[in-house]
Amino acid sequence: MKLLLDTHAFLWWIADDERLSSKARRAIGDGRNEILVSAVSAWEIVVKHELGRLTLPEAPDKFVPSQLRANAFGALPATVSHALAVARLPLLHRDPFDRLLIAQAMVEGLTMVSADEDLRRYPVRVTW
Repeated sequence: MKLLLDTHAFLWWIADDERLSSKARRAIGDGRNEILVSAVSAWEIVVKHELGRLTLPEAPDKFVPSQLRANAFGALPATVSHALAVARLPLLHRDPFDRLLIAQAMVEGLTMVSADEDLRRYPVRVTW
């Protein structure tokens, strides 16, 4: 299965945070699954770090790539087709980062790993 981690799922996996559900933990840790982190999540991490809403052990431009390598996660670029797919989404969720992640999951046929209940209102597979 190909999984797209929501930003919080990526951060909680790295921190071994207890908020990461056992089902999500098993899915991410299952070597048969391909785990992807979007450029959108990297952007969200940078923005939240710059606003002082996210503390990291090092600058985001070092932290995110090192964690992708350490965890053998793939990087999913954000494309024009992903951005345009947002226009087809009903306005059920106002967070621009999440809306683009949803569009990416839909376009690429990915299952999202997210605790965000609002994502289940969209036609996208979500596991938690």
